[in-house]
Amino acid sequence: MKNNNYRSTCAIAMSVDLFGDKWSLLLLRDMLLHRKSTFKEFSNSKEKIASNILTSRLVHLIEFGYVTKVNPKGTKKSAVFLATRKGICVLPLLVELYMISIDSLSDDQLNESQLSIKSEIFKDRELFINSRREKYIDFVNQIQNDIIEI
Repeated sequence: MKNNNYRSTCAIAMSVDLFGDKWSLLLLRDMLLHRKSTFKEFSNSKEKIASNILTSRLVHLIEFGYVTKVNPKGTKKSAVFLATRKGICVLPLLVELYMISIDSLSDDQLNESQLSIKSEIFKDRELFINSRREKYIDFVNQIQNDIIEI
């Protein structure tokens, strides 16, 4: 699907076209919250995405401008996938989806990490989002500096 091939001009329909599959938001989650950037790191995620689907979803996110591929050595193993500014804008959506699902569980069903994140978001959602955004931008800058040194 190309950028101008939406079902309609409705913003919700367009969002579903972009992120309505099972994997795109999880890949952005892995990039933005878990700082994963390589094909191998995405493949090793707990959801166990198949390599052909992973390739397809990364291409999809690149085509729509949410992810960029940097390949300093020109080999498959050296390729790094990074969320673009547009991709980073998805972070508040990820946080809201997290809160919708986490809110449906009782605290005794959550692990320590989930409880901590839930508490942090409830205290100050904007601070949480801005902090995660800044950490991701620092991560991207470090990768870019490492690539320049190669």
